[in-house]
Amino acid sequence: MRRLGSVQSKVPCVFVTEVKDEPSVKREHQPFKVLATETINYKALDADIYNAIPTEKVDGTCCYVTNYKGQPYLWARLDRKPNKQAEKRFKRFLYSKENSKENSKEFIWNVEEDFKSIPEYWIPAKDIEQLNGNPVPDENGHIPGLGSKKHPIHFLVPHGAFQIKNQPTLKHEDLLSWFEGCREGKIEGIVWHCNDGCLIKVHRHHLGLRWPIPETYMNSQPVVINMNRTKFDCAFDSKCLFNHFSKLDNQKFSRLKDIKLDVGI
Repeated sequence: MRRLGSVQSKVPCVFVTEVKDEPSVKREHQPFKVLATETINYKALDADIYNAIPTEKVDGTCCYVTNYKGQPYLWARLDRKPNKQAEKRFKRFLYSKENSKENSKEFIWNVEEDFKSIPEYWIPAKDIEQLNGNPVPDENGHIPGLGSKKHPIHFLVPHGAFQIKNQPTLKHEDLLSWFEGCREGKIEGIVWHCNDGCLIKVHRHHLGLRWPIPETYMNSQPVVINMNRTKFDCAFDSKCLFNHFSKLDNQKFSRLKDIKLDVGI
């Protein structure tokens, strides 16, 4: 399979979306929903969506591995977002721009003062625009970036790791039926990897469906643990998860829920 695309900014929906004045099922206290229409997004058409590779959207899959201060680091997606005062100014600007055809001014960000503080282990996304040495916020007012903990214990899966074999047609009703009635459709969403490197997605929420769901397709798959500590030139703490997984090395489980770790955390 060809090299798949990487995430450098927010991924557009395969359909044109619209805002409905109904309580969100995705975010608590959000009084609106963002739902997909039946119209294919022009960005998807420009990226040749019909010849793209469909893959399972897995939460937390935006990861990046690179050297940092001479050591290999595993980075997870962490956008730098504006503080409350700057966000209010930005929303007022967007509102005035929508309601005034003559408003052609651009919003001016003060990167040093308008954004929330970031952890020491944070870097901006690779391909974002820079101005005077500072990253430029995107159209949503976010600075796409990646954060890393000193001792991460979670596991991240690269985008595109799970290709969808029997994808539905790119029609609203067919996708809705696939997510609701197909075993393989019990996933968070679909990410299409296009030939030009673009990524296009659809989330269950775009179709008015709930997430998370009790039983997912991934959790029904068999799992094999390969964690042989002798292969690593590293001293693991007796309480770390690597040590506990090593006790289950080369064991197979029928699903993720069947893995039982003897760990008091």
